[in-house]
Amino acid sequence: MASRLVNRDYDSLVRLIYQGALEQPPWHSALPALREIMDAQVVSLVLRPPSVGDRGIILNSVRPEPGRPESSAPLADPNDWEVTAYREQFFSLDPFINLPPDQIISLDDLVPDDELVNSDYYLYYLQPTQLFRILGVDTGQPDGLLARLRFSRRREETPFSERDRGLLSLITPHLRQALEIYARLNRMTSERDIYAGAVDQLSVATIILDDKGRVLNTNAMASALLKDGDGLSLRGKHLHIEGRNTDRELQCALSSVIRAQQAGETALVKALRVPRPRGRTPLGLVIRPVPVSEWEEGQAGPCAAVFISDPDQRDCASQQTLGQLFGLTPAEANVAILLARGLSLAEASEAQNISPHTARAQLKSIFAKTGVSRQAELVRMIIKSVASLG
Repeated sequence: MASRLVNRDYDSLVRLIYQGALEQPPWHSALPALREIMDAQVVSLVLRPPSVGDRGIILNSVRPEPGRPESSAPLADPNDWEVTAYREQFFSLDPFINLPPDQIISLDDLVPDDELVNSDYYLYYLQPTQLFRILGVDTGQPDGLLARLRFSRRREETPFSERDRGLLSLITPHLRQALEIYARLNRMTSERDIYAGAVDQLSVATIILDDKGRVLNTNAMASALLKDGDGLSLRGKHLHIEGRNTDRELQCALSSVIRAQQAGETALVKALRVPRPRGRTPLGLVIRPVPVSEWEEGQAGPCAAVFISDPDQRDCASQQTLGQLFGLTPAEANVAILLARGLSLAEASEAQNISPHTARAQLKSIFAKTGVSRQAELVRMIIKSVASLG
């Protein structure tokens, strides 16, 4: 029976393990399946162990009470007592941690039953949760994500068998590989979010196009600009500029950049000036190919990036960050920001409700602290600085 069960469900289980790297929460489909095939009361996946000041990441799937169907929520509530108590109190007492990588070990391999039942860990945590038998493995990357997979049964249930250990040993290499995929995806997502946030704060609209020139993605600033439709807009999924000649120039530039990307010539850059019918300052637009790896599938993937600068968009330089960068007082940082926005010193003093004499004194102090001697140099320094990323 056990052999038929493994043969029937093993492929599906492996598929769920790899699918878990793409899910939110991760492995919410695989954990109930693992619990069922291992006939466990609880299966736990610890992606980050708790510590003092850190809740960690613990995913639990619990067997439903007899007569009750599987819950619509595949994972237990992370605020259940069993999880919160372990996080807040009992993780430091757990003897079943830091196992040798990829070795299948049961709790009774480490602690005899008679010793376990007299321990605080059993008396105050395992016994209230009605758990006793635990089988587990630690796997992952020693210098990266190292996960703990644990299966628990009640005391009256049969101990974990050699068949259970064998099945877990078959699963472990797949879980290790899925964890590496999960960790890489998380790193890529974090890096992407950092870069996207920096572009947003620099007030640059970004549009990603596929190999047909169709819009795949936009940042918030680009979405607002396209919705406004003043100069640049969407027709279907394609970019469009008002005015036949200007639009033809845009389409030719897009086509040449896309062809360059497909030919591997990623150094090509096209720039256009986009007039706006409502009399606002023209937009500046730059198109460049998106680099791809040699083996990347190009169809329907990112092919060209369009970066748009709106001169009417005010910078978002942070007073606090500017002050920290150049040692300016809050009042001096405010004056510097206003000058960088194009105001004269007299206009800046009026906006700040200070006298021209005070504004001149602050500007003199700003020059001394930044090492420049002209207002134009100060403006260039602020614009080129990372103050807007604050």
